[in-house]
Amino acid sequence: MNIMVLGSGGREHALSWKISQSDKVDNLYIAPGNAGTSSVGTNVAISAEDFPALKTFVLEKEVSMVLVGPEAPLVAGVVDFFANDEELKSVTVIGPSQKGAEMEGSKEFAKDFMARHNIPTAGYLSVTTDNLDEGIDFLSSLEAPYVLKADGLAAGKGVLIVDSLEEAQDELKAMLDGKFGAASAKVVIEEHLSGIELSVFVMVDGKGGYKILPTAKDYKRIGEGDTGLNTGGMGAITPVPFAENPEFMKKVEDRIVKPTVEGLVKDELDYTGFVFIGLMNCAGDNPMVIEYNVRMGDPETEAVMLRIKSDFVDLLEGIAKGDISSANLEFDERAAVTVMLVSGGYPEAYEKGKVMSGMETVEDSILFHAGTADKDGQVVTAGGRVIAVSSYGATKEDALATSFKNAQKIDFEGVYYRSDIGFDL
Repeated sequence: MNIMVLGSGGREHALSWKISQSDKVDNLYIAPGNAGTSSVGTNVAISAEDFPALKTFVLEKEVSMVLVGPEAPLVAGVVDFFANDEELKSVTVIGPSQKGAEMEGSKEFAKDFMARHNIPTAGYLSVTTDNLDEGIDFLSSLEAPYVLKADGLAAGKGVLIVDSLEEAQDELKAMLDGKFGAASAKVVIEEHLSGIELSVFVMVDGKGGYKILPTAKDYKRIGEGDTGLNTGGMGAITPVPFAENPEFMKKVEDRIVKPTVEGLVKDELDYTGFVFIGLMNCAGDNPMVIEYNVRMGDPETEAVMLRIKSDFVDLLEGIAKGDISSANLEFDERAAVTVMLVSGGYPEAYEKGKVMSGMETVEDSILFHAGTADKDGQVVTAGGRVIAVSSYGATKEDALATSFKNAQKIDFEGVYYRSDIGFDL
């Protein structure tokens, strides 16, 4: 079969790397891809959000399955575009409908979903300029720190956690005034949850069937010790030690995964693909939902894909057939980690086009390209998060040692990475 992956980041490189290992794949296309994805498939110079161009290519190359990597095309309605087109409706698209994608596209939508289906989460209030005074009062009723989330998509940077009430009130006004563009025209204020975060990924077939993938933890802050600005993600580890406890994961499955999957069916949301559940393990092994994403996480995918031993295309076909429960899912028992190399200045202003070197000297790690491009025969930086160094190990410490050793071999102007991934575990 011919498969197309939409997207250009490290997540899409990791997904494509895993898909390319399947004997079921004749041709693998990545649109638009990056300098790394060309090693596992054929890059196609089409934006993941250029639906008419995707249609032309899919029909020309007889693509039978499209896997959507990032959230933006899902929120823009790529699944609906295929489903409503007579020539495309026979093509399987792995991902939720535009309405289903509101689980990530709108923080308010997701919180209301959780409330409706009794899924444990923090108390919240949605605020616009129309009820700003109510929002100010709600902040005053909470204890520090204060959590402010842009309702819409903000490239992983629309969440603020501030320590003072005065600053929280000022930030609320700034967000409503366009700090994150249209994404923060509405802001969700949340009660702060304390504990250790956990990413749980669930593959769902839209009929109530599901498979839970290996757990992971990512590190979002730019600075060591989880300090500084939020980024898209500086690294990830799988498995997460506390989530290896069967009793804890039973709580996650019974209280969160099952009600989520059942809620999607009850609400008649056309939803297949991935549900990323961001959890907080609060005091006493009490899991609570922070957020939903409607796709795999990044950079967790660059670690999680290493731990899936079974044929990933079998799992995707299980989604397509509405029968994922019968598909085989086998884990690699080893730990896997990802260390992300980023551009100097990220997540604020940074320069692109920096020539990269040293990648050919890397041993015992897999390099998943995130923000790279080919230019005149050289690989250059093309984004804030540049390349993910992913490694196996008997323990997370072994895997991290390998990734850190190889991270030191890769060089470009301004290169930076966190050397403390996993410090809190």
